[in-house]
Amino acid sequence: MILEPIQRPELSDKTKLAYGQFERLIVEIKKKKLPEEIELVINKHITQLNSITDSGKTLRNAIRKEQSKIVGMLAQKLKIVPINYFRKTWFVLGMTVFGLPIGAALGLSLGNMAFLGIGLPVGMSMGLAMGARMDNRAKEEGRQLDIELKM
Repeated sequence: MILEPIQRPELSDKTKLAYGQFERLIVEIKKKKLPEEIELVINKHITQLNSITDSGKTLRNAIRKEQSKIVGMLAQKLKIVPINYFRKTWFVLGMTVFGLPIGAALGLSLGNMAFLGIGLPVGMSMGLAMGARMDNRAKEEGRQLDIELKM
């Protein structure tokens, strides 16, 4: 069974938003049937977060860190992801994996490396399309959590 994050009514607005998102993430994770070893790891991250006494920037940074670790582990081990996870990931990958080589090839073939920048939007578009397709597949297969992470 997955632990509950402790209630923190004293949080500032920015931290309250981040903590609220973390709490919703845990609620969505609880809706999935997870192996016991994954639940133990998630509980470890929640315990780590619950042990922080600060209610400001330190807590906000810890929330981001623990949330990122949990989402990364779920994506890697169980292929369970939040909404638009792959789109956000492939946005950057598309620019670097596809865009830079396309731009470099175009720049070299035309003899002007100023064309290097033309490949970036092409790669970005390819990455967004690839990520959207992967997100749709995750949703169809029931591997998508009903939450979109904003940070």
